[in-house]
Amino acid sequence: MNCADQSRWRRVARLEEIPARGARVVRCGELAVALFRTSEDRVFALSDRCPHRGGPLSQGIVHGNCVTCPLHDWVIHLDTGEARAPDEGRIPVFPVRVDGGEVFIALAVDADDSANAVDAASPSGLAGPLDATACRDLPSRPAVPAAASR
Repeated sequence: MNCADQSRWRRVARLEEIPARGARVVRCGELAVALFRTSEDRVFALSDRCPHRGGPLSQGIVHGNCVTCPLHDWVIHLDTGEARAPDEGRIPVFPVRVDGGEVFIALAVDADDSANAVDAASPSGLAGPLDATACRDLPSRPAVPAAASR
């Protein structure tokens, strides 16, 4: 990792602190970022607000590479932040890196890095790139047992 990369990546958790098929929330300024971990140990970082009505996605059920919102059962793709059809909407997704069991998310956005750009017009109310100087942990949400279906 070079010096330029270090300035944009922030350590937010250890992998074992994110429950498998569950989530943990970290707050970066005014934005709550949900860290999701799949059963295959893939980690994703998204805004913790469903594009439908702002429900807490971190309290939803993680299945495959998706999470189901606990309020109205909208299914959100963890890799893109997009709602599954027929629903429409999108939330910000943040680049994630796991290195030595440490989870990092990229919050600073380079002007020429459109692949990692935060969608300022999204329903999350995000006004632009995040100031991630102080990310703090919120209590983690336990994984919902597979037997607990709707």
